[in-house]
Amino acid sequence: MHSNHLLLEEPIRMASILEPSKASFFPAMTKIVGTLGPRSRSVEVISACLKTGMSVARFDFSWGDAEYHQETLENLRVAVKSSRKLCAIMLDTVGPELQVINRSENDITLKADDNVILTPDQGQDATFEIFPINFSGLAKAVKQGDTIFVGQYLFTGSETTSVWLEVNEVKGDDVICVIKNSATLSGSLLTLHASQVHIDLPTLSERDKQV
Repeated sequence: MHSNHLLLEEPIRMASILEPSKASFFPAMTKIVGTLGPRSRSVEVISACLKTGMSVARFDFSWGDAEYHQETLENLRVAVKSSRKLCAIMLDTVGPELQVINRSENDITLKADDNVILTPDQGQDATFEIFPINFSGLAKAVKQGDTIFVGQYLFTGSETTSVWLEVNEVKGDDVICVIKNSATLSGSLLTLHASQVHIDLPTLSERDKQV
């Protein structure tokens, strides 16, 4: 007769519930992933994370250069050696992501019914009138009436930290849009999503390959 019950290596007694499990009994199956960012990249902080259970260190390559992440990796190596805790490494690459480049990192306040221009000219500063983007083919991919969302994370169109745009005109490489909701955008990199529009981008960018 077959049973679907879990076969235990030793009988369960009431006392075992009150006592710590043996090291070889029921090994931990859950892995804790920790992102090493500006406030968690020092040797001291990484060591503390390792000692409290972090088993995978995530490197977010959507920002920061190779030198910055290499320094963080060296700190991780020192922390692993000093704490004697093994840790895997996860490289989170950007992939095919359209972005608005806000080099000044100043907040950008947008008002409904105003116009904003999306341009591939990354030499310009991001303002309430113009958004420099990292893709030169947007003007060929969209048409009048298409919907574009810009923000840091999720887009609903009803919040004040992301903006809903409607394409009004395509002029050369620039896309002129009408702002549909008032919002204030923050951060150096803002994600751009064109709704129901096919964007011809490679799965891995050149930067991803270098990583």
